[in-house]
Amino acid sequence: MPDMHDEFLFPFKPTADRPLLGQTVLIVEDSRFASEAVRLMCLRCGARIRRADTLAAAARHLRVYRPSVAVIDLGLPDGSGRELIGDLAQTRPRLPVLLAMSGEPGAETAALAAGADAFLEKPLVSLSLFLETILSHLPRESRPKGPRPVLEGQVRPDRLALQDDLTHVCDLLGTADTAHRLRYVSGFLSGLGRSIGDDDLTGAARRLADLAGAGEPTARQKTILSAMVQARLADRPIAI
Repeated sequence: MPDMHDEFLFPFKPTADRPLLGQTVLIVEDSRFASEAVRLMCLRCGARIRRADTLAAAARHLRVYRPSVAVIDLGLPDGSGRELIGDLAQTRPRLPVLLAMSGEPGAETAALAAGADAFLEKPLVSLSLFLETILSHLPRESRPKGPRPVLEGQVRPDRLALQDDLTHVCDLLGTADTAHRLRYVSGFLSGLGRSIGDDDLTGAARRLADLAGAGEPTARQKTILSAMVQARLADRPIAI
């Protein structure tokens, strides 16, 4: 049950300029930077937001809250977001809107096959795309009535969220000693590189994934990546 604070701040009737009033969005995403982008979009559109950074955390949220929208990243520390999408797609009553999100090439096909209603490609920056994707899948009675202004513009997450992600990936690189962990850290870092337009970082992360996939030594590439991340952490403020 929503608490009184939520009820006071978020009336249940959507309006033309706050078209997602009354909706609760669960974002399942391990990147602070990507989560912050979704948070800003929800704030602009009037939706509540809950965040989980693992499949286990998402399960805890879903035992307590029933969101109307779930936005699920496919690459998570404790498994694939496709697993959660598949489970939620089969749950009855089903969530009204079930969205997948990833920056990996070819991820859309797998996400839709798992049961997602739609796919959002990272980096997610367009407010209008985010809003229209959700509204197009909400039940008609949950959408604002009459014409509404087009919410244009792009979101720019707080740079502190980016610093948090870069610090986190430094720790990940130090403990990535299995094929699974190497795939995860390379996916996390390549997604972050795409989000900030850093082609060098994205390419180096993909090189790590290629080496791990081929069963070749990765120590040198991890050292290269660690140095690149440290250099970006030392370069404050980070250009994005």
